[in-house]
Amino acid sequence: MAQNCLKCLKYTMCMVNFLCFMCGTAVFGFGVFLMLNTKVSALIPTLSTLNLANTLFIAGIIITCVSFLGFLGALKENRCLLITFFILLFILMLVELTVACLLPVYEKEIDRFLEKDLTESLGKSRELTKGGNSTKNTDDWDVIQVTFQCCGIHNTSDWKDKVPPSCCRESPCDPKKPVYWKAGCYNKLKVWFEENFLVTGVGVIVLCIIEVLGMCFSMTLFCHISRSGLGYKL
Repeated sequence: MAQNCLKCLKYTMCMVNFLCFMCGTAVFGFGVFLMLNTKVSALIPTLSTLNLANTLFIAGIIITCVSFLGFLGALKENRCLLITFFILLFILMLVELTVACLLPVYEKEIDRFLEKDLTESLGKSRELTKGGNSTKNTDDWDVIQVTFQCCGIHNTSDWKDKVPPSCCRESPCDPKKPVYWKAGCYNKLKVWFEENFLVTGVGVIVLCIIEVLGMCFSMTLFCHISRSGLGYKL
């Protein structure tokens, strides 16, 4: 009976890690797609390398590597791979919980940092487009302003006399009597993050539960292999 349960645990762990591996591959591929087809990295100059595309790219690599270790360790009943899988899951869970705890604590500092960086980005974009040339910054701002139906950081006055067509309510924009979005993008982005905060929190909790179950499964299998004397079976 115990052997059957352990076999069931082994193949369940293999199946779950295989699914995680496929999900990691999908995340990795989506990250590469975003890197090639989207912009939105010049909006926050300080964190230009840590944009959504790069984050998904790195997350995809981590998920595929960790899940591959778990899959191979369970399939081959290898203690070394199982304990490595356990340690990596434990580290990832600690990092996630640390970030989740620090975000509410430093909420005001993060708000000030983002507002300052967005102001700097918009200022650069305004200066670079004085000659009428399109830049990466303006492309990024166009994407945000069209998506969230906003203009500037607080309002249209942030652009001064260089208000881009993406701020117009109507398309194409009437150059004689343009009607601009009144809301600023900073407040729109804050509202969007607040509305999706619950979904993000639930996602983090579910992810932590999966990681805890993965650690329990790997440690149970590890202890069984140790008692069976199959220590480093290849």
